[in-house]
Amino acid sequence: MAKKLDKTNAARLLDQAGIKYELIPYIVDENNLAAEHIAEQLDEPIEQVFKTLVLCGDKTGHFVCVIPGCCEVDLKKAAKVSGNKKCDLIPMKELLPLTGYIRGGCSPIGMKKPFPTYIDETASLYEYIYISAGVRGLQFKINPEDLTSYVKAALADITVMK
Repeated sequence: MAKKLDKTNAARLLDQAGIKYELIPYIVDENNLAAEHIAEQLDEPIEQVFKTLVLCGDKTGHFVCVIPGCCEVDLKKAAKVSGNKKCDLIPMKELLPLTGYIRGGCSPIGMKKPFPTYIDETASLYEYIYISAGVRGLQFKINPEDLTSYVKAALADITVMK
């Protein structure tokens, strides 16, 4: 019998909203928190495994970018789409106090407070994508339209290939 997965706060929020998803566990490698490792574990294309990044803009403050694991956030594109002249990733030590999440377990769902969120437009190419369920070792398999709607995100071109 399969082990029952503990629901994360993010999963409970999706349940309350009536949004369908699957919780997909994977083995955590503390030395390799990269999306590529997760994609290998899930046996899914890296283009469908998205990572959640938190940035800070010079005009609007904090915002979130959700991008494919095979890409990097393009800071110029992210600044422009978020109404900033420039932006940068927040320092790692700020992630937990700001969002309630740790590196490798940051989900765009259920942060301490809602931030403007931008999801890379390539998400719309897929029936489902993977994003963190809010803890290391657990991913949501979710329809990108449902995710976009729930977090009130905008789809945008915000990436550059690695």
